Amino acid sequence: MQNNPPTARYRAYVMFILVLVYTFNFIDRQIVGILAVPIKADLGLTDTQLGLMGGLAFALFYTGLGIPIALLADRKNRIWIMTVALALWSAMTAVCGLAQNFWQLFLARLGVGVGEAGGVAPAYSLISDYFPSKQRARALSVYSFGIPIGSALGILFGGIIATKVDWRFAFFAVGLAGLVLVPIFKLTVAEPVRGQFDQNQTNIAAAPLSEIVRTLMGKPSFWIMSLGAACSSMMGYGLFFWLPSFLVRSFGLELLDASLFYAAILLVGGIAGTWLGGSLADRFGARRRTAYVLVPAIAFLATVPFYIVAVLSPNLTTTFFAMLIPTALGLAWLGPVLSAIQHVVPPNMRATASAIFLFINNLIGIGAGTVALGILSDNLQARFGDESLRYAILAGTGFYIAATILFLISARYLNQDWENQDGGTRSPAGHDHE
Repeated sequence: MQNNPPTARYRAYVMFILVLVYTFNFIDRQIVGILAVPIKADLGLTDTQLGLMGGLAFALFYTGLGIPIALLADRKNRIWIMTVALALWSAMTAVCGLAQNFWQLFLARLGVGVGEAGGVAPAYSLISDYFPSKQRARALSVYSFGIPIGSALGILFGGIIATKVDWRFAFFAVGLAGLVLVPIFKLTVAEPVRGQFDQNQTNIAAAPLSEIVRTLMGKPSFWIMSLGAACSSMMGYGLFFWLPSFLVRSFGLELLDASLFYAAILLVGGIAGTWLGGSLADRFGARRRTAYVLVPAIAFLATVPFYIVAVLSPNLTTTFFAMLIPTALGLAWLGPVLSAIQHVVPPNMRATASAIFLFINNLIGIGAGTVALGILSDNLQARFGDESLRYAILAGTGFYIAATILFLISARYLNQDWENQDGGTRSPAGHDHE
């Protein structure tokens, strides 16, 4: 354990390695989206089966095991937990390449979910112990760069390898690459003191689950934010999985071209939107905590017209530039909301509260979003043929409207639920003075 406050240089290194681990997390999670086209052809799967394999298979154990692992992370060494998690999900990604039918691939994806259950909530807790309150939204935004970078690289490498070799080798390659990172992470990242940037909160005892649940039951903003994030994730994860197939079916792109197209959108739009959300939240949230949910609410609502243009346009260039903006706006919630989740509970509850948040967000977002778009596409196929995915994605923008409404509601409660861990005082008008 690191007993002295970390230097700026070391914190920068820790953030780099955490982003790298999260990048592999999303490469392994999202690579199946670009590989869905050759997998469907090779194994003879339906869109519904692809949705189950890409969403529910991963989400079942990823969400279910996240809470007990996070309880452990609130008590034990978080670095060890993340090391084991990284090793397991990387190994199971490689095993996906051995699958010969739907059920074998489904079970292998379950294994990926088991590993990734220990990869994210402990990292949120670590970041909160490496960065002070006023920097956390930006720090969590930088950490969340792993989502667009990992998703883009998964789609890009998956498309290249599947085109040049085959889809099985793509799973082998990314899985083994993740295993190389395991000893580097374990040997170079130190376990920080819990709550070292929170006033009078260092080395406090871990809270039992019953106490954490009681605390959260008195925080309505936590539950409303979780449901709002879950609604947005239904569209977000659904698009991560289905957009490459949409580009192949509706625009006639080759698999490699579709991977390059969507990887560019994710990399440029995703990084820009993720950083923008965290920066705006830290800037405006210093005086008004509701900024942490109002910034995402505005962003979600603004995605809808751009998605309509992007999805309905018959022109690929128009689709590309129209898709950049909602991709950015759709990820702007990460830094603000993840920071708010860290601040509505004391430091000794952060990993578990994050896991409960992720349970709700991912069980609904990953588990239902991918398969919902797949079912919609199958049901619309009789009417629209290969264009069915176009209209399934269009219908999915309703999830962002629902997320907007929920975040606006959560703004009524966030200020009263905020834990004053940094010694600030709360004014009756809803402002916080540091």
